Amino acid sequence: MPLALPADADVLRKHSTWFVVYGVIMILLGVFAIVAPGIATLAVTLMVGWLLLFSGAFGLFAVISGGTRAPGFWWNMLTTIVYFLAGLAVLNRPIAGVLTLTIILAAYLLAGGVIRIMMAMGYRAHAPGAWFWLLLSGVIDIVLAVIIMMGLPGTAIWVLGLMVGINLLMMGFSILMVALAVRRASSST
Repeated sequence: MPLALPADADVLRKHSTWFVVYGVIMILLGVFAIVAPGIATLAVTLMVGWLLLFSGAFGLFAVISGGTRAPGFWWNMLTTIVYFLAGLAVLNRPIAGVLTLTIILAAYLLAGGVIRIMMAMGYRAHAPGAWFWLLLSGVIDIVLAVIIMMGLPGTAIWVLGLMVGINLLMMGFSILMVALAVRRASSST
């Protein structure tokens, strides 16, 4: 029996060549980032710096355009100034930005791991077949956070680039596989 395609799959089928190209490009970028994690780490840090700078600049424009009588004016002004200054700081001292972003990543992994472990314990009675995977995910996040923190400052050089590379690689493979599956399914119908 042929696979029935959802309505969105028709759009994917029509443009599947572009999705294949997109997936391959993502895979290549992911491989590059994994092979050269230091360059990828610096690129990620500079991109975050520019994003903070632009969001702060546009935010300042929006806050000032709204006027001082707008609700939350001073909090919004303070937030956008912090974004702008953080962007400037990262762009002026990218190595310090790399270290800061690596520490933030480790803190995120640690907090997420602890939360997942607590969730797993809560799900233990309600999802006996699945709670272990949530627990394992939390433990792995905590182990990764500890490895990153124990290796500082050395891990800062490569960890962000490696993580982005793995993400790009996996995203590229998933996009490529979906495009190829939609092509196969549409050719069999």
